[in-house]
Amino acid sequence: MESQLAMMTDEMSTNSESRRDNHLLLSELTSLAAKLEACVAANLYRFGASRAYYEIVEERLAALMEESVSGYFTWRDFLQRRIAPAMRTCLSVKERQAKLSDELTRNISLLRSWVDVELERQNRDLLASMNNRVKLQLRLQQTVEGLSVAAISYYVVSLSGYFLKGIPFIYDVVTPVMSVLVPVVMLSIWWRVRRIRHAHEDPSALEKS
Repeated sequence: MESQLAMMTDEMSTNSESRRDNHLLLSELTSLAAKLEACVAANLYRFGASRAYYEIVEERLAALMEESVSGYFTWRDFLQRRIAPAMRTCLSVKERQAKLSDELTRNISLLRSWVDVELERQNRDLLASMNNRVKLQLRLQQTVEGLSVAAISYYVVSLSGYFLKGIPFIYDVVTPVMSVLVPVVMLSIWWRVRRIRHAHEDPSALEKS
């Protein structure tokens, strides 16, 4: 686990061009942290039991109140040479596991910060792209609005011309009336189209209209 963490830390310290996907690296670090926590949980009982047994041995040796005899080992000396190194090994492994857990936590926190920054950058690019699309849609809407005004005005003026031509004694004045009617109709339709567009943008205005 220490070797794997060292490799991942070295990979994190490289430049962004040669670094793998941060999400994949974060997943591997999280998996390694889960395996470490499982090992810590499995060893916790063993280390605790060993520590308790060592303390019992110490109490029993203290209760014996041995006196050293020249040329002979005491029980304390005999057991200390065998139990104390084992207990130091357990303590060393426990400390290494705690240190490794702290390093994993720091690396995961750092990598999560990188992932968050990357997500924020992607969100910024996405918002910029959406903003450009909205601008394009607005331009298209304005273009369609102008074409709609022209088309609707043409049909209204044409229908009005046909209607006026069908009325007796007005046929001779249709052309002047039509020339006056064109700007009036276009302005009226343009104003109505803009009012409808604003009503769609403001729901309260749509309800009033």
